[in-house]
Amino acid sequence: MPHQSMPDGLSPSARPSLLPDAYRRDATDVAASLAVVPAMGLTTVEAERRATDWGANALAEPVRRPQWLRLLDQFRSWLIGILLVAAVIAGVIGEIKDAFVITVVLLINATIGYLQERRAERSLEALRRMLVPTARVRRDGRVGTVPAGTLVPGDIVLLEAGDRVPADGRLAVAESVESAEAALTGESRPVAKTTAPAVAEGEDPVPVAERTGMLFMNTALTRGRAEMIVTATGMRTEVGAIAEALRTGAQPPSPLQVQMDSLGRRLAAVSGVAVAAYALVALLRGEEPADLALRAVALAVAAIPEGLPAVLALTLALGVHRMARRGAIVKRLASVEALGSATVVCSDKTGTLTMNEMTARALWTAGRDHEVTGEGYDTTGTVLAGDGQSGVDLRDAVLPFALCNDARRTPDGVIGDPTEAALLVLAAKAGLDSGPHAHPARTGEVPFDPAAKYMATFHRDADGRTAVHVKGAVDVLLDRCTHVLTEHGPALLDTERRREVTDAARRMGSQGLRVLGGATTTAVGRAHPDAVTDLTLTAVAGIADPPRPQARDAVALAQEAGVTVKMITGDHADTATAIARELGISGDVVSGTELARMSGDELADRIEDIGVFARVAPEHKVTIVRALARRGHIVAMTGDGVNDAAALRAAHIGVAMGVTGTDVAKEAADMVLTDDDFSTIVRAVREGRSIYDNIVTFVRFQLSTNIGAILTLLATVLAGMPAPMSAIQLLWVNIIMDGPPAMALAVDPPRDNVMRRPPRPPAERILNARRLAAIARSGAVMAAGTLAVFAGARHLTDTATAATMAFTTFVLFQLCNALAARSEDGPVFGRHQLHNRTLWIALAAVLALQVIAVQAPVAQGVFDTVALGPTQWAICLATASTVLLAEHGWRAAHARRARRAARGQTP
Repeated sequence: MPHQSMPDGLSPSARPSLLPDAYRRDATDVAASLAVVPAMGLTTVEAERRATDWGANALAEPVRRPQWLRLLDQFRSWLIGILLVAAVIAGVIGEIKDAFVITVVLLINATIGYLQERRAERSLEALRRMLVPTARVRRDGRVGTVPAGTLVPGDIVLLEAGDRVPADGRLAVAESVESAEAALTGESRPVAKTTAPAVAEGEDPVPVAERTGMLFMNTALTRGRAEMIVTATGMRTEVGAIAEALRTGAQPPSPLQVQMDSLGRRLAAVSGVAVAAYALVALLRGEEPADLALRAVALAVAAIPEGLPAVLALTLALGVHRMARRGAIVKRLASVEALGSATVVCSDKTGTLTMNEMTARALWTAGRDHEVTGEGYDTTGTVLAGDGQSGVDLRDAVLPFALCNDARRTPDGVIGDPTEAALLVLAAKAGLDSGPHAHPARTGEVPFDPAAKYMATFHRDADGRTAVHVKGAVDVLLDRCTHVLTEHGPALLDTERRREVTDAARRMGSQGLRVLGGATTTAVGRAHPDAVTDLTLTAVAGIADPPRPQARDAVALAQEAGVTVKMITGDHADTATAIARELGISGDVVSGTELARMSGDELADRIEDIGVFARVAPEHKVTIVRALARRGHIVAMTGDGVNDAAALRAAHIGVAMGVTGTDVAKEAADMVLTDDDFSTIVRAVREGRSIYDNIVTFVRFQLSTNIGAILTLLATVLAGMPAPMSAIQLLWVNIIMDGPPAMALAVDPPRDNVMRRPPRPPAERILNARRLAAIARSGAVMAAGTLAVFAGARHLTDTATAATMAFTTFVLFQLCNALAARSEDGPVFGRHQLHNRTLWIALAAVLALQVIAVQAPVAQGVFDTVALGPTQWAICLATASTVLLAEHGWRAAHARRARRAARGQTP
């Protein structure tokens, strides 16, 4: 096969398209120009050679800043500016030691900020790698899946409805194909595609919107089945030509991040006023301006919660990365907040609540019920009539199931959709050979459409006629049928026979089977929905799709957490009811027909009592989401098809299936399940709640420290006492507050009661009145305790020892405060305090560093400390523990008042 070499001097990304006029050339001509036989595809060796020449099939990304520049970026923050001012002041007044220490603190703060950003970035990069797009290609004569980035010109790509087009290409096969090209051309409606070359009608070149024989990168098939010859990849595609406009920048901040940023600015303003008041009073008392300025700057650094944004971003990034490892890839950080507030999960039945491992169990044809034996996709088994007899010729009855089918049998099993695979195996058990040469070739098709609920294929038979074979929902097929197959051949489908068919379908549905019908007819002309009429119903098949083993427990856990589960399915109401009953989903059953007759107000009034929606079309999902939203619910909606995209976008949390989901659904969703398992959604809700809890925890921890530092210094200056902590010591507290303990709180494991409490109100602010009161309490206790130790020690020892004890007490307060902040309800002391090993390691490390800062002679000169004795350490530790005891006592008293109120007694 000829090797297409690259012109000298051109990089792969800069090279022009190999066939810029592919849209006006015949597909066979394009294939010849690219040296590929569509029926075989490229060889693997040739594909690798072309990949070397043409580069990766990817749009150029913005140039990333080097890591050393990103480290320097940390020095541009206003906090670093404050520290620089402090270092300059220290140097001017001759405090070289302080200037040196502040510079070290500056470097430590910048390094912590850089490492936090880098870790968060790596977590998000890992998530992006989990969402690498793939493409189905034909290479070496075989169809397989490859990363879309490895496609090269000449590759043969196979596409179906819902697939995102991975490169530009010339259509070689187009069966009822329509493509959504709004992102490229602005055309709001899907564009019909054919294999015919585009003809210039007054415009040359032909506008992209009129190149109906081409598919373009990043557009999506909304209908049909296609095969295309890749003509351009990466930056040489039409999208690549406008890549600068399509590039996405950094992910926008989530509402919680915006809320926290606003909070941080307000607290900074309050802290600034407090620092100014402290400086003014100290100045009026006659303190040295230079010392005062240094302490005021250090207080500002310790009092301002500048670490909140970084810790928040890291907590969200690590949380979603942890969720991804458990099968839920969250694409938008804002979705984490919504997950913690979810009140309703609307889940598809097939493949999400059930296994989607289909096995045909029952067959009805010619007025008789049949039992199908065997398990899974193994063709070992038989089709037995109700009287236990086999040997009846069922080949004509199951022929539509075999021919109207895109699955195929291989020596290793069955490849394709599970439902189609089950029907293919059923046909084999009925004696029908499903080999590639056993039946006439397909000449056209009407692809399956969730709204139409059927699929049809067209075949040329031996007599030259066009046979049409159809499979789909029984009620839909009956509306298109005029005859039904009997023991004596096709007979008119009268009222009695119609009732016989519907009764058979209802019996199967009541057993929890998924029910599909098969039908056939003859047609004249090309494949078109109008030809799918005057059908003869040949058979009704019942397919078992058992619930996932963990689904029932997951539904029960969701209900215990105050999250209502509603099942949505296209299956018959009897089938849906049987599965819902098995899973523990209660409530009324409403069909799509009933749903269509309801007004928005009527549905909103009934929606709370409905547990199952059966026989629904994708557009009904949007109606359901809106009705639930009107009742104040936060809705998670699952979906996998093209037509589910609108519902996924309408829901607060759109959940796409990673295994069976289409590219369009995945793109529209906020979260993608890698295992299509309902229990993964419930785990994601649990993780979402846990992430929010952790954010609340470190916010309480940091802000109570801020309040404590401000109150401590303000109280001393107003009382006419010397400052209990030096500038260096305040900076040390700042490092401790933003360092290991805060990071450890960000990865706290979920609380034991996280799924035993109702969802968080979506409008709840992270700092509500109750949390602000808790922060104020803790800050006041820390300030009072530090001042008490300082004042008492001044009377019993010297000022240096008293200051060291106050400094040590305030640091130890942070260790106890970290434990107190880990929960909001229930006792402070409990087994939950043992669950975060990382936190205990961080606290032990901080304690060890504080011991060194106080006891080591070298450190004493740096931190202005003196050695403390065991009794003095015990006093500091006992005082610091009061923040734990006070919080525990407050919660105990609150719990007693709540119990009395519940019993109707007066507190």
